[in-house]
Amino acid sequence: MSLRDRFRRQSQPEPSGDEFVDAARAALGADKVRTDGAHRALLSHDASVFAGGSAGPVCYPESTHDVEMLVRLANEHGRSLVPRGAGTGLSGGAIPLGQPVVVALNRMNQILEVDAANGVAWVEPGVINLDLTNHLAPLGYHFAPDPSSQQVCTIGGNVANNSGGPHCLAYGVTNAHVAAIEAVLPSGDVVTLGGLDGEPAGYDLRGVFVGSEGMLGIATRIAVRITRNRPAVKTLLLSYSSVRDAAHTVSDVIAAGIVPAAMEVMDQRITVAVENYVAAGYPTDAAAVLLAEVDGMDAGTEIDARRISEIGRANTATDIRIAATEEERALLWKVRKTAIGSIAQLAPDYYLHDTVVPLAVLADVLEQIYEIADRHDVMVMNVFHAGDGNLHPLLVFDGREPGVLDRVHEAGAEFITASLDAGGVLSGEHGIGVEKQKFMSRMFSDDDLDHQERLRRAFDPLCRANPGKVIPASHSCADIQALRAVPTGVWG
Repeated sequence: MSLRDRFRRQSQPEPSGDEFVDAARAALGADKVRTDGAHRALLSHDASVFAGGSAGPVCYPESTHDVEMLVRLANEHGRSLVPRGAGTGLSGGAIPLGQPVVVALNRMNQILEVDAANGVAWVEPGVINLDLTNHLAPLGYHFAPDPSSQQVCTIGGNVANNSGGPHCLAYGVTNAHVAAIEAVLPSGDVVTLGGLDGEPAGYDLRGVFVGSEGMLGIATRIAVRITRNRPAVKTLLLSYSSVRDAAHTVSDVIAAGIVPAAMEVMDQRITVAVENYVAAGYPTDAAAVLLAEVDGMDAGTEIDARRISEIGRANTATDIRIAATEEERALLWKVRKTAIGSIAQLAPDYYLHDTVVPLAVLADVLEQIYEIADRHDVMVMNVFHAGDGNLHPLLVFDGREPGVLDRVHEAGAEFITASLDAGGVLSGEHGIGVEKQKFMSRMFSDDDLDHQERLRRAFDPLCRANPGKVIPASHSCADIQALRAVPTGVWG
């Protein structure tokens, strides 16, 4: 045997016992298909508190062609697929159920083209949200959706969950900032949904795909709309002696016809935690603080900042501070952006919720949330996108404490019920995943759910794309597909 033949033989991986894995390695290369326990364990969960995930082979495509090959091979071998970005989702949407093939898109992380003249950038799904904004900054643009996980979440994940962030109040969530999507459908076909024309012909399948949580296919290239930076920005920090007063300020600002770029409320518990972490000068004696931002032309921002201050004083704001420099503004926002990370000093675990309620009942629902948490003996902090009523109750706990996880889930379920009873909706930006699947029947009629499933099957007749998510089992075939067995004995 020649040295070349010996090297080739040594470089070929041993047969895995799984025909899909062997075929995928032959087509893509062994380095893009991993079956070791470390990779599978790492990608069997996301940032949520939900367990039960079990990954099969983990694949790392680097191109649209790679994704297309994986989908076609999965179809040939009767395997389900779960696309995955950074795994920062909080609803369990990226948890692989039934040992499916996990398609990790981290290596598809290139900013392909920026067309500032037309306000569009083409990016791959693994591009980090903040990296895109930093790339655009020298051109005077940014990507408007800015989730709190902005430093680590991906554009593909933003598309999957229709993510928002503090500035979605004025600028809208991800759906408003995606012009077109190149995607590999569950059939293996590569299509472009939407387009760069002002009004693409036909149904808005782009809009259907955004927020579909991986159930309609895998995005491989995304044309995002980029937003020009405003010439003037003013950021205010208002302090209050009660959360209710802060909530009333928010609803009064909107009622006055002012649409700030952002309005965020933090209660005292989370403010103390994050101030200890960042030391930005936030008042730790205030029951709540309201971070408000207006942008636009100089004269307009001056007027809006003055009117918000007046409305704040009318709602008994105890202090009003306006950032005097860009550095001070950035520090104020650093507190909000690092709020979740700061709770590690209090407890090792957290469960961040996501519902939306009408502004008219915002204060009432907040009081219910505190009452529910107290009744279940769990600590809750509130930090949320107040301007559009997007609540984010944050339960902080130590999962090693006996029985605490049960109490956390019970309290969380009551948070959702209280929001729905108040005329709210299940999610503002985190998605449904497995977290809120059982509540879908409370928000939607049987007919609604049946139509949602019919739409899903139009893209994925065999329910192999991210099975077992969003649509309740009674209306979906996906729960059956999620439990399909992989080759006996391969994964244990």
